Amino acid sequence: MKKKLTLVQIVYIGVMAALVCAVTFFRFPLLGSKVHFANAMCLLSGLLMGGIPGGLAAGFGSALYDALWGGYDLIQVLITFVSKFLMAWVCAKIAFAGGKEAKNHGLNIAACIVGALTYVALYMLKTFIYQRFIYGFPVDAVWVTMLGKLPASLINAVAAMIAAPILYTALRPALERAGQLRKMRG
Repeated sequence: MKKKLTLVQIVYIGVMAALVCAVTFFRFPLLGSKVHFANAMCLLSGLLMGGIPGGLAAGFGSALYDALWGGYDLIQVLITFVSKFLMAWVCAKIAFAGGKEAKNHGLNIAACIVGALTYVALYMLKTFIYQRFIYGFPVDAVWVTMLGKLPASLINAVAAMIAAPILYTALRPALERAGQLRKMRG
């Protein structure tokens, strides 16, 4: 039988989604793209809350930003939801593997690396599909566009890989003492 989300988990999903959305506003241009720490918050959601709740927080927060302030259509908002959900979900699945419950710092770093690279791969796939099949650009032009977006995507990923484990390590003891970490995870 599947475990249902508790009311407290739903509230934490909303809080983390709001943080993901808010952090997305703090961005700066670099190499033809925008660098921000929203991906770090997505990974932090996975570390704090686990797979499904963390994925929902990451997906809803990023999708909310794209829908309200990003100027994207419904399809792109849904793609954002799925890709950010998977980023946090993959991170959580690794961090919680073997009953570790995100308590192994080395495993958490590995989880953040794989989660962030999962998002980069999905973003590059989306770029390829849109450029080639939606817009109809020749393959050579598509590769040029993808190579143009890759540096900023990797910078975002590296920033997230560094920031998320540091934030988690700083927050976890206080959340555990307050009994909130257990409530976040259900």
